[in-house]
Amino acid sequence: MNNKNKRTNQKGFTLIELMIVVAVIGVLSAIAIPQYQKYVAKAEVAAALATMTGVKTNVEAYAVEYGAFPSAAQSAALGVPANIPQGTIAFAPAQSSAGSIDFTFSSSDVSSLLIASEFQLDRDSNGSWSCVASGAQAVSSDLLPKSCRP
Repeated sequence: MNNKNKRTNQKGFTLIELMIVVAVIGVLSAIAIPQYQKYVAKAEVAAALATMTGVKTNVEAYAVEYGAFPSAAQSAALGVPANIPQGTIAFAPAQSSAGSIDFTFSSSDVSSLLIASEFQLDRDSNGSWSCVASGAQAVSSDLLPKSCRP
């Protein structure tokens, strides 16, 4: 029998096929990882807004009853959680019943896109609330929920 006419069955992958697979995985992960980090940051902002919304109800009741925005000393009585792993909530009274509830993300336990950034719920003297992210340390507008767009 002639050895030239014999076909050998190939088993396994060639080196070039393996290199192509590794390159495709590298490209996909280069796209997917930043998108995943952005998704996690959006979820953390939404969780912070949900916490602030619960506090907002108590602040509104206080402002209506006393005609003034509460001070930082009254935060515990108004239901501000004592320990929030992602950051801190603070009150910033303005004039009369106007003021803001500020949320500042901590330097740990949050996405790297949110470290030391902040946003706030502002109340005007008419009782209207708005979500604002402004200033040098503001949360990026693409991470804010639709109700918080500037």
